[in-house]
Amino acid sequence: MESKHVHQKIAAMRQSFFDEEVLDEKFSQLEQLEGKDNPNFVEEVFTMYFRDSTAFLETIEQAMKTIPIDSIKVDNILHQLKGSSASVGANKVLKEVNKTRQVLGKGNLEGTKAGILELRKEYDSFKAKLEPYFQLKQANSVAQEK
Repeated sequence: MESKHVHQKIAAMRQSFFDEEVLDEKFSQLEQLEGKDNPNFVEEVFTMYFRDSTAFLETIEQAMKTIPIDSIKVDNILHQLKGSSASVGANKVLKEVNKTRQVLGKGNLEGTKAGILELRKEYDSFKAKLEPYFQLKQANSVAQEK
């Protein structure tokens, strides 16, 4: 009975990500790549995404503190974050990256700083939602192996 409850909780969490538009169809496509030979594929992809994205954001935040600000460097890193976010289906993070890049492209550095703060907030929220989901999935798969 407990296993059924855990499955329902996992399914409800997953559905909420789509309902809240936190994730898009790319996430579903990644899930289809999981199989018996690689049951934790999606979690592994997200582990890499979180590691790389955290580094991208830290680099962007440091670059925004330099004088003069290297707009080209910031845009290049935002572009990398855009690609990574798009590939995993991080919908809201992707939208914030695009908004920030548009403001940066107009030369609005104060607006870019504000955009980066919003981007960080959205990214942190995204990570805080996904990590418990993967932890629950992991605990459930361990319990099923016993």
